[in-house]
Amino acid sequence: MLATKADVNISGGLVSRLREARRHTDSLFRIVRPDSLYERPIPERHRIIFYIGHLEAFDRNLLSGRLLPATNFDRELDRLFAFGIDPVGGGLPTDQPSDWPTLEQVRQYVQRNRDELDLGLASLNNGLRAVSDEFTPELLLNVAIEHRLMHAETLAYMLHRLPYDKKISPPASPRPVLVPGASTMMQVPAGPAMLGLCRDSKTFGWDNEFQRQWVDIPSFAIDRYKTRNSEYLAFMNNGGYGNRALWSDADWEWKEANGISHPAFWRQGSDDKDKEWFWMGMFEEIPLPPDWPVYVSHAEARAYAQWVGRSLPTEAQWQRAAYGSPDGECRQYPWGSKSPDGTNGNFDFENWDPVSVGAYPRSASAFGVEEMLGNGWEWTATVFAPFAGFEPFPFYRGYSADFFDGKHYVIKGASMRTAECMLRPSFRNWFQPHYQYVYAGFRCVSNS
Repeated sequence: MLATKADVNISGGLVSRLREARRHTDSLFRIVRPDSLYERPIPERHRIIFYIGHLEAFDRNLLSGRLLPATNFDRELDRLFAFGIDPVGGGLPTDQPSDWPTLEQVRQYVQRNRDELDLGLASLNNGLRAVSDEFTPELLLNVAIEHRLMHAETLAYMLHRLPYDKKISPPASPRPVLVPGASTMMQVPAGPAMLGLCRDSKTFGWDNEFQRQWVDIPSFAIDRYKTRNSEYLAFMNNGGYGNRALWSDADWEWKEANGISHPAFWRQGSDDKDKEWFWMGMFEEIPLPPDWPVYVSHAEARAYAQWVGRSLPTEAQWQRAAYGSPDGECRQYPWGSKSPDGTNGNFDFENWDPVSVGAYPRSASAFGVEEMLGNGWEWTATVFAPFAGFEPFPFYRGYSADFFDGKHYVIKGASMRTAECMLRPSFRNWFQPHYQYVYAGFRCVSNS
């Protein structure tokens, strides 16, 4: 079928959004000194150079032959930047910088891809391209946009691990004034939680966001704020990392085998009399801010929850606390229907680091729970699994299905580097329980 006039209009706006997403990722690579683009800041990840080519290879592989004519000018690089270099024996990657193309080759590859895609998208906007009913311009372009914006966040926490002398610091931006709040729990009455999207929804969603379901949730209490560094430090000082009773068998084995004794974003000074703790920010190291949310793995969050005699919320509990209301309706955002702005949270690339909890009182949900969007994702107790009626995207079958393995946990919310379009209630993210690098914190619930 030919693209309809409505498709063309939608595509035009989405093409502009795709170009804006490109600007976000391009700006990230510019903070890395050119001689450091072959570094590997996180052992489990590819070298930075891979991601420069990957974003363009993904767009090309997604759109060519579906939305745009199928062409191929460099199959070797297309494959390299689609999959990377597989680690030998299934372990950590061992490739060397010399195994990768030169920076100039990669940049030429990126530019050729963009030129070709932009030319094809311009033709699409004139209604000249045929598309399948299964692959509408709206669906495919949203996938390209959000894939790139997700990488803009994962790249940020990857570059967070890069030594400071390998990065170029942009001008510092002002931070919200500290608004300390009491560590209280908010009551959430029994009621429904809405998960997922309807198939006929006009809102874009990834395959794991379908099909919509309502879950009845008994009453519970949830922390008003994310757990702070100062609260987590008390857990550490109380011997939390050495208390076997607080950790599952798998979590304890991981912690002991890897010498895990503190959050990955913290460093303890070796020359200080009191061995002061420091926060390793994106561009500078500062004394540990006590009121910033702590970022930890699921395993560490679960141990802390055990220590305080509580638990992590389920995905449905988190959803009700964030988007629910006393009348049973589901809000568009925790604070209501107003579009997000700088008064509602630390998200949409607002900052490079978190800010103090309590800085956004206008973020409060109907139950008075604050900052459920922004300033850090939040771990849940729910294993990542499909909703009833799940159907994988036919053009990206492994996006979610490859991770329905019982080894990943749902995280909800957003961080300071999460794009606004992913603040929708149905959006789900997920990670393995021992992954420490993501901008993810937590809050606890009490079911009694």
